[in-house]
Formats: sequence, structure tokens, C-alpha cells
Amino acid sequence: MSKSAVEASEKQSPMERIAAFIVDKRKAFYLMYIGVAIFCAFSSGWVAVNDDLTSYLPDTTETRQGLTIMEEEFVTFGTSRIMIDNVSYAQADALAEQARAIAGVKSIEFDNTRDHYANGAALLSVTYEGTADDTVSVDGFHKVQALLEGYDVYITGDVGDSASASLEAEMQVVMLIAVVIILLVLLFTSHTYMEIPVLLMTFGMAALMNKGTNFIFGEISFVSDSVAVVLQLALAIDYAIILCHRYTEERERLEAREAAVAALSKAIPEISGSSMTTLSGLGAMCFMQFGIGQDLGLVLMKSIILSLLAVFTLMPGLLFSFSSLIDRTHHRSFVPKISAWGRLAVKTRFIMPPLFVALVIGGFIFANRCPYAYGQTDLTTIRKNDAQIAQQRINDAFGRVNVLAVLVPQGDYEREGRLLRELERMEETDTVLGLANVDAMDGYVLTDRLTPRQFAEMTDLDIEVARLLYSAYAVDQENYGQVVSGVDSYGVPLIDMFLYVYDMMEEGYVSLDSDMTETIEDLHSQLTDAQLQLKGEHYSRLVLQLNLPEEGEETFAFLDTLHSVVGQYYPENAFLVGNSTSDLDLSSSFGNDNLLISILTIVFVILVLVFTFQSAGLPVLLILVIQGSVWINFSFPYLQNEPLFFLSYLVVSSIQMGANIDYAIVIANRYVELKQTMSPKDAVIESLNEAFPTIVTSGTILASAGIAIGLLSTTASIASIGVCLGRGTLISIFLVMGILPQILLLGDIIIEKTAFTLKARLPIQTHTGNIRVDGHVRGYISGMVDADFNGVLRGTINAAVAAGALEPDGERPPAALTAGKEAASHE
Repeated sequence: MSKSAVEASEKQSPMERIAAFIVDKRKAFYLMYIGVAIFCAFSSGWVAVNDDLTSYLPDTTETRQGLTIMEEEFVTFGTSRIMIDNVSYAQADALAEQARAIAGVKSIEFDNTRDHYANGAALLSVTYEGTADDTVSVDGFHKVQALLEGYDVYITGDVGDSASASLEAEMQVVMLIAVVIILLVLLFTSHTYMEIPVLLMTFGMAALMNKGTNFIFGEISFVSDSVAVVLQLALAIDYAIILCHRYTEERERLEAREAAVAALSKAIPEISGSSMTTLSGLGAMCFMQFGIGQDLGLVLMKSIILSLLAVFTLMPGLLFSFSSLIDRTHHRSFVPKISAWGRLAVKTRFIMPPLFVALVIGGFIFANRCPYAYGQTDLTTIRKNDAQIAQQRINDAFGRVNVLAVLVPQGDYEREGRLLRELERMEETDTVLGLANVDAMDGYVLTDRLTPRQFAEMTDLDIEVARLLYSAYAVDQENYGQVVSGVDSYGVPLIDMFLYVYDMMEEGYVSLDSDMTETIEDLHSQLTDAQLQLKGEHYSRLVLQLNLPEEGEETFAFLDTLHSVVGQYYPENAFLVGNSTSDLDLSSSFGNDNLLISILTIVFVILVLVFTFQSAGLPVLLILVIQGSVWINFSFPYLQNEPLFFLSYLVVSSIQMGANIDYAIVIANRYVELKQTMSPKDAVIESLNEAFPTIVTSGTILASAGIAIGLLSTTASIASIGVCLGRGTLISIFLVMGILPQILLLGDIIIEKTAFTLKARLPIQTHTGNIRVDGHVRGYISGMVDADFNGVLRGTINAAVAAGALEPDGERPPAALTAGKEAASHE
């Protein structure tokens, strides 16, 4: 290394030395990223995707506890509701009979009642041999589909549900559209054509790394899996654009390597500061009680960090490697100056802020009246998939099904029976099912206790054989007292005795006539299914079908009533489980989550802004604008009278505050810097001109990504997030470009008075014509100058004089002096 190179290296700051290392070792970084890309291509398939939002409920909620019990103790067979339209009852009945014979189909409910046949449409309620995911159920489902091919069929249910595959396909389309939009935006705002492939390579690597490292979480939600890449693209591409623009600026005066080093050393602090607000908003989501917040927050935070890593360690080398092509593909800027907009903002500074305050107050009131939905039943999407169309057609023809399970400690059939009878009398229940109300034979239900004589009469069994069976059962249950005191008074629940008799038959201890043997065998299959579904090791399950909507005040009030009724029979350890209880639990946690997320997001962002601007007042002004945009955004559902999925508010408000605040920071940074050398009004106009390319690039990408998700996704929760994100970003852009400059002007004194490090700002002097200059001047003279002058300038000067004086000069300056002034203005 030459002596001059050593001296230059010694003069470098630590950040410049780090940047130089990254640029000089670029080939090593290329090899590292190639290896990482290969690994991530394989590991991206390792992550498990969870489609069940209820699994993210806190463990303390009733629904989560009840679901855990049901998963451990009960079997829930897969089901389908199949509507065959434009068919006669006879045709439908014949099809139902054929479907019953299909392997994998356990039973089909169909009869000539309004519940199953109406207006030329038949509804078959199919139950399969296994759970929804079992191969036997899926195969049976496909065979039923094949049987009904050619008919006008609509199918809903938990078997054969391809929602996750459909969502993945939709997100691929969204991603493709987002990439096209990004290309168009970058073509409009870039300085050279070749920088676009560099940006795409950088971000493509970041997106692949994020998807390929999701396996470290073991399992992620379908929400995170579907929107993470698109949101990463929209949120993090700013960082690559900032570095690219820095490189272009440095390349005008430096060689390619030095330009890449200088650009990276200057961009690292700027990009890191910008990312902190986004990370703060996403980090706040991790504190939600509802676990989906932590799931999505962690995945997106990781995506931002990996994007930063790719920008800082991969992109500088790419810029250097492609420098010659970048140099040869320069084009003129297509981004217009918006000085006219800036002047309009200055002129209306006393008109628009009061209107903005009124709008924010209205937005706050309306946003707090937003009609939230906690389930997806009542949500609509712009696009609908086949499953949604089928669900709507079946609901319109036969009504919705709202099923609720009641879990009670098992062992007391009589108490279960009394509870079931009381539940049957309630107006809100259409059907109630439990072991204690399932008909068996001769008017008995499965849980009725029968003596040996009653059992013998019902089954036409010899009384002595019945007594022997009862005695053997008592011994098997170690209930020896009944054998000693007299078995004739011994009552055994019918279901238990039937199952015992079957076991005795299988072991050869009991021989019954052919009719009774056939009856017992048929009953055994039904009783086994009933036990699997309704009787667990510690709990019994009662299944209610409600005639209430899935959620709403009426439904939630009924759940409170139901808790009271069940509590009279089972004061402890009883649980209600269903979509309605899940929605109730989510609504209960939403209030706390909403307040917590709002406070944490604002606190985290304010801390970042205070550290960035060294001022207490300026962060408050910026937060006011973005928080106002959040309230205005979420007033739309109230004004449109459309329910909003609660998760959309939590996710989008965090992203909007964390990411859109960057737009406000860009303008505020420019304003604080420029007002040191010009009047506040001119500083505002110039700030808008300088910030517009950055904001229009980032804002258009984020808004377009959100709108594309909202338009194309058929999953209501995902589409809702997209619509709110796109709308919120557009509102933020408008307020930042229109209202924030006026607030900065009007609040300038607040900014000055609340600065931690007050700098004496020299007054800005403005003169036009011939001006005699004697001293050190910093400001604009048809362009920025920072130099010592002694002479006369002709033109307009708008600058602070640190030493010496400015004064009008009546003499016409000589041509040489004028030329000197022009040369100085280009320094």
C-alpha cells in the first residue's frame, strides 16, 4: 500500500473503514450470499403454517382452554354442507343414498324438511369417517365431489378446504403486480436505468432470506406467511433507494469505489435511523395479548433487519461492480418540481390547519365508533373465491350454522340430562345434543340407568342372563356391594351396559340371538362414535346449534346468560367453546391490545424522534400528523357502515405509525436544515421539492402493495389489512405533503423553544439588485454558497451573515465581479 493510501486510510472515520471493507471484500460477500440463497431455497419449505387464529388466543381465555380440552379428549369428525341446486327431491334423495355407500362417508343427513330441501335446492349434511385432515375423509370428500359432477353444486366445510393454497396463489399474483408497480415507480424516480436491477437483486435476496429463516420460529400464522414478503418489499425498499441515491450523488465527484464507500458510510446512520421508527411500530405489536401480534411483529421485524443487512453488505458491492453500466444508463429526472404546491401550502397555512384539527377530531370520534368484527363471517371482500360464493349461496338458501360446544365435568349423567333439558327450552337454541338426550330404544336415552329386568325387557333377553351380565359388570367395576346386596336394584347407564355386552360377545362369554346380535353390533358403532365425540376422559361435550349470528351484542349477551345457566349445574370447570366465544374473547382482549399498542407505538416513535431531532416539540408535531392520519383512516368503516376486522386496526395502525412517520421525518429534516440558510417559508417550499421524490417513491410502493392485497385477496382478514394499509398510506402522504409543512411553519417557535441544543440562528437577510458583500456569508445566491466575500454581487441573495455586513450598493458592478459571483454560486 502506498504512503498516500496509508495516510488516506488513517484519515478515514470508523464508519468509512467499515464501508471500505465491505466494498473491497465484495466477492467474499457474493459467495456468502450465494450459499445463503441456496440454503434458504430449501429451508423456506421447512416452516409450518398455522391457519387457525384461535390458536393464538392467550392460554387464559375460555376458548383456548376449551379448545385444548377438546383436542385432547374428543374426536371431531370432518363435515361438509353440500347444496345441490335445481334438483328434485327424488333426485337428491337418490344421490344422498349413493353418497352414503361411498367409503370414507360415515353418515349423511337428508330428509324432506325445510332444513334440507327448499325451492328446488337440496342440502346434504355429510359426516366423514375421520377428522377433517384424515386421508379417509379427504378421499371420501373427493369421491362425493365426483358423484355430484355435472350438478349445480356448492360445498362448504372443513374437509378439502384449500384456503391456504388459494391464499398462497393469490399472494403470488399480488407479489407479481407489486414488482411491476415498483419497476414503474423506480423508472419514474430513478437516476439511471441500471440501478433498478441492483435494487431488485438486493431486495430479492432480502426477501428470500426472510422466507428461508422463518423456520426458526417453528410455526408462523397464515397472516404472516402471506403478507410478509409484500410488506417487506413495501416497507424496506426505501433503504436500498436511499443508498442508491447517495451513490449517484457521490459518483458525480468520486471514482466508483470511493463513491460506494462514501455513500455507504453516509447512508448507514441515515438508514438505521429511518428503520428505527418502523421497527418500533412493529415491536409494539409483540406486546399484544393476542399472539398473532407477536407472530406478525417478529416476522416483519426480522424482514426489516435482513433487508438492512442486504443493503449494507450486498448492495455496495453491486453498485461498484455495475458502476460502468450505471454510468452509461443515466437519464433525465422525470420527477417534477412542486414549488407551486409549496407556495400554495404557505399561502393557506392559516386556513388548512384549523380544518385539519376539525378533521382529526372527527376522525377520532368516528374511529372510536368503528364497527369491529372479530370473526370473518360478516366480512366481505372485493373478490370472492369459490368457497365464499358457495358459503353465501348455502346461507341464503338454508341459513347460517352457529355451533357451540359446552364442556362439563363428566360422570354425572343425571345432571347432564337436567342441563340439556333446560338448554332445549331456551329460545336461542335450535338443537341440543349430548349423551344424556340421545335416543336409544323403547323411549330410553343412552344415559338412562336400567335395572336387569328393564334391560331384559327392552332387549328380549332372558332375565337370568341379564342378572349374570349385571353381576359381571359390577365385579368388573369393582362394585361388589351391588352383588352382595342384590343385583336386581342395580342400575347401569344404558350406553355402558351396551358397550359391556358387546365386549362380552366379542370375547365369547355371551351368546345372543341373531336379531339382538345385529342390533348390538349396529348400536356399538353408533355408541363408539357418540363416545368419541361426546364423552372424554374428564369432560362431556354438549353440542348446541344456535339461531343467533356468530357475533354481536345479542349473541354476546346470550353467552353471558348461558354461562349463568351452566354455572348453576357446574359452578366450576365448565367451558363454552365455539366461534362466538372466540369472537367474545377477541373482543375482550382487543380493548387492552388497542390501548397498549397505541401507547407503546407512540412512545417508541417519540423516543426515536427525540433522539433524532434533539427536540421535544418537533416529534409531537410529527406524531400529531401521522396519528391524525390513523384516526381518519379508520373512520371510513364507520362512515361506510362496514365491519372492520379487528386485527386490521392493530396491524395497520402500528405499520402506519412506524413506517409513514418516515415521510414526515424526511420533510422535517430538510426543513430544519434549510431554515438555517433561508427564511422558514422558502425552507418549506424547498423541503417539499427535495422530499417529494423520496415520498412519492416509497408512498406509491406501499400504497400500491396494500391496494393490490385488498383487491386480489379473497381471505377477508388479509384483504382488510391491505385495504386499510393502502388507504392509510395515501392519507398519510396527503397530510405530510399538505398539512405538515403548514404545521412546521406555524409551530416553528415551538420547535426552536423546545430544542435541547439551542443554536443561535442568524437572521436571514434578503436583498435583490446590487449588494455589497464584506464578510462570511452562508446562504443562497442563485445557488448555495459558503465562503468569504468582499465585493459587489448582482442578483438576489438570501443568506445569513456570520461576520461582516450586507448592504445595497448603488453602483453597477464590473463584469469581472459579476463573473466572480456566478463562479461562486456554482461552487
